[in-house]
Amino acid sequence: MLDSTGFKRMRYDDLFAEMEDKAKQDYGDDTNTSKESPLGIILRDFAWFLSIIWSTAEDVYNSGYIGTATGNNLDRLGPQVGISRVLAQWATGAVTLTGTAGYTVSAGFRVATESGLTYQTVADVVLAGGSGTVAIEALESGAGSNVAAGAITVIVNPNPDVTAVTNAAPVTGGREKETDAEFRSRFELSTAGGGAASVDALRSALLRLTGVRAATVIENTSLTTDSTGRPGKSFEAYVLGGDDQTIADTIFATKSAGVEAHGDITITVDDLAGEPHTVKFSRAAEVAIRITVDVTKGDEYPADGDAQVQSALIRYVGGSDAAGAYYNGLNMGADVIYTKLISAVYSVAGVEDVTLTVGKVAGILGSANVDIEPYEVAQAVAANVGVTSHV
Repeated sequence: MLDSTGFKRMRYDDLFAEMEDKAKQDYGDDTNTSKESPLGIILRDFAWFLSIIWSTAEDVYNSGYIGTATGNNLDRLGPQVGISRVLAQWATGAVTLTGTAGYTVSAGFRVATESGLTYQTVADVVLAGGSGTVAIEALESGAGSNVAAGAITVIVNPNPDVTAVTNAAPVTGGREKETDAEFRSRFELSTAGGGAASVDALRSALLRLTGVRAATVIENTSLTTDSTGRPGKSFEAYVLGGDDQTIADTIFATKSAGVEAHGDITITVDDLAGEPHTVKFSRAAEVAIRITVDVTKGDEYPADGDAQVQSALIRYVGGSDAAGAYYNGLNMGADVIYTKLISAVYSVAGVEDVTLTVGKVAGILGSANVDIEPYEVAQAVAANVGVTSHV
């Protein structure tokens, strides 16, 4: 039923009750509609199939609204505000190959971690002086292919001219397909500001960019330089993810003329007349988090329970675990919530009690939330997450 209050679906019990009332109205109050009677069986069968039609009608109604649409129906709403769902992405990075000086390693050369995560080079590289650095991409999409620095050490296809491989920096960027909840949240943030030349409009424009996980804009409305070094009447955009040039182009297209874009990264953008302009922005500052956990374990606590607890905490915060897997974790500006850390520990079977302290590596550990500034992102590594257990 659709009225001024919205759509109300008729359920199986409602449909059968109405059909039973109608049958008794037409054939008499003593009409047998029990589940053993022919008429009762027919009414129940019709009510069943009609309930499916009503359910479909409800789905059609809900598919038109961001708060209730799901799956492909939610995807179809994204283009209305200029965004689309982020699909599964492949982790990327770079490795340094060592071998015969002057040898050219062709694109597609495969390397891996000890745990079996495989990557391939995306371009030819000459081992000038016996080594060369080249970009790589994971063979499988998803966050599982994000690994810490130094994790890639295996040459998949042995080659006498290539003797060693390593990655000096983490391999990042891999992620699962954006969930309905994540896409819905980004949809709402992307529509928070319309037009241009405003903080909300600039933040919304940045959030629409491919690969951008989070963004925030802080402005200095005074005429003098503020405590963080932003000049008077300027703003600083902090962005997590995305391409540098695309971010700079978006800032230039959205900001007000004559207002300075401040930041650590400097990019040149040409206007429609071909004149160059300098656009600046900053990346999120990483905040190292330290966690200590003491677990009282029960009979179901696994043999590698301590490692599982450590990995669960790092998955929540973000960072690299002992196996070299890298997790995106919390978004920029998200506080580290103490109770959610406790919940992460209890996700491991056999945990009966927990004592946990948390804080910034440079600060004091305690049992309170860790505040993260809007331009920061929390990160944890295995070396900073200590877990002990006892009966």
